[in-house]
Amino acid sequence: MDKWFKLKERGTSIPTEIIAGVTTFFTMVYIVIVNPGILSSTGMDFNGVFIATVLASIVGTLIMGLWSNYPIVIAPGMGLNAFFAYSVVAGYGVSWQVALGAVFIAGLLFIVLSLTSFRYMLLDAIPATLKHAITAGIGLFITTVGLQNAGIIAASESNLITLGNLAQPMTYLTIIGLVITVVLMAYNVKGYLFIGMVITAVLAWIMGLFQMPESIVSMPQGLASTALQLDLAGVFSNGLYTIIFTFLLITLFDTTGTMLGVAEQAGLLKEGKFPRSRGALLADAVGTTSGALLGTSPTSAYIESSTGVAAGGRTGLTAVTVSVLLGLTLFFTPIVSVISGIPAITSPALIIVGFFMINVIGKINWKDLEEAFPAFLIIILTPLTHSIATGIGVGFIFYPVLKLLRGKGKDVHPIFYIFAILFFIQLVFLDH
Repeated sequence: MDKWFKLKERGTSIPTEIIAGVTTFFTMVYIVIVNPGILSSTGMDFNGVFIATVLASIVGTLIMGLWSNYPIVIAPGMGLNAFFAYSVVAGYGVSWQVALGAVFIAGLLFIVLSLTSFRYMLLDAIPATLKHAITAGIGLFITTVGLQNAGIIAASESNLITLGNLAQPMTYLTIIGLVITVVLMAYNVKGYLFIGMVITAVLAWIMGLFQMPESIVSMPQGLASTALQLDLAGVFSNGLYTIIFTFLLITLFDTTGTMLGVAEQAGLLKEGKFPRSRGALLADAVGTTSGALLGTSPTSAYIESSTGVAAGGRTGLTAVTVSVLLGLTLFFTPIVSVISGIPAITSPALIIVGFFMINVIGKINWKDLEEAFPAFLIIILTPLTHSIATGIGVGFIFYPVLKLLRGKGKDVHPIFYIFAILFFIQLVFLDH
């Protein structure tokens, strides 16, 4: 085991790696509850999505751990699941089967990119300012979804959005759960999101907002309802080309950024470079592709992996430990399905994840109009249009236009002009 994971070389041990894996697991396990809850709103079977979420996470994480030997976890990404459910299915009016088809194609493209150096060209073509704007826009989008699900904000005839009825039990319980989770976060409690969900679930049970299932444990079942149900033909008949690109784009740079951050924290970068990056990216690409086949939204590297690194994790054994623990959750479908249906339990996680994502706004140079204004459009339009693709599209169109009008067209990467043209065609001429 030492030879495979290079434990001594990285200054770690089996007990340390296992503890790190347990730590990471408890900080990211909320996704097995939140992800099926979000995707089931599209009509997908909850049990099927739950199993698909766990299996796709295990596939990607095992590849990451066994092949690339990094303590990084792969699982369906927050933001990508909301984009899948609320923008693609609800916004474009296509079936979840078609949306899965788009994810599958994006995953195949990601695999190709992972095996070639073109992935670096694609990442370099997008200005850092717009990358930060996309992350911030998705953060606001996720927060909006969490606030709406909880009833803290609501639609209004006179206003676009207004304050909801805070006297509703589910709404004020959400606020209580949010306060509890933020306090846990402030005191640096490991797994604060998951612990906050558990405490809120107990309070919901005491308040009579849900009943415990007859059994806590059961054999996994329901995967057949989502597995191999993707509709590839529908992707092309509906012209979802920019949707494919959006899935690919977000997954690629979100995963790359997270991996670099975690690897740097673990001291695994060599002269600023990311060794075995091909295998690491391929882990996410295969996770996304297999997830589409099984029935879930795209996977991504999880920033929560940093908690395991902080606990001493330095090798892929940490990731393997997480995979084993994820496998055990498959047998807790009854309780997970009940908990995920309570907005007060899941909404605080959405709001807090959004908070972390919007932190990157500070990295945007707001004094440079050519950079800042397209970024502003992405950030503001993503939640207001309830569409990540629309927010990105408008920003990607404005960016080269402003550069050209300022006589700085050569500063724009040639590939970026292709991005802008594709988004222009999608937004102006195709149904969205």
